[in-house]
Amino acid sequence: MIVAQPREYLHQILLDILDGYECYFQPPDNVQISYPCIVYDLSNDDVDYANNKRYRSMKRYEITIMDYDPDSDIPDKVGELEYCRFVRHYSQDNLHHFIYEIYF
Repeated sequence: MIVAQPREYLHQILLDILDGYECYFQPPDNVQISYPCIVYDLSNDDVDYANNKRYRSMKRYEITIMDYDPDSDIPDKVGELEYCRFVRHYSQDNLHHFIYEIYF
């Protein structure tokens, strides 16, 4: 039995939210991105220790939703994920960026 890695599982969840749009994990500079989309990357690793041993570890990913529509429903769907929180929003070249962090 093949078990998907947590990041691959997160990728599939994000693809399901996008419903046909693109999702990119740490895309290189030469990738042509189409919008709306989600771009995410690993940003940290949260570790708890107990009895001088690594007890629990969760990776933190930064999720950026890019959409021309400022009222897009994609950010709301991402925000409903467990261990996810909204960080900030900004607009650049008429493209809205919604930044979230998720522990997965």
